[in-house]
Amino acid sequence: MAVKDILETEIPKRLTDKPELAKDINAVVHFSISGDGGGDWTLDCTKTEGWVTPGKVGESKMTIMAASADFEKIINKQMNAQMAAMQGKLKFKPMDMALAMKLAKLMG
Repeated sequence: MAVKDILETEIPKRLTDKPELAKDINAVVHFSISGDGGGDWTLDCTKTEGWVTPGKVGESKMTIMAASADFEKIINKQMNAQMAAMQGKLKFKPMDMALAMKLAKLMG
């Protein structure tokens, strides 16, 4: 599954299926994905719908950065997100461990 499909289709589907995840996250997060099919997206879990928009919209609490191939592997459970973070393949700026753990429930 391509990054665009993950962020624009799969993540909203997960939030629709489990709206409590959006309430729990309750933050704006930017995704900055490099490489083939990459780009910038905004996840706004302060809203009740329309969570993902292309581009960086508004102030974010955290930015998640990864290469598209690594991001796809993490979402498809072919790569462990914690290991990817320790290896520098998944980066968070600024690092907010509580928010990262909440996002892990959505991404996992």
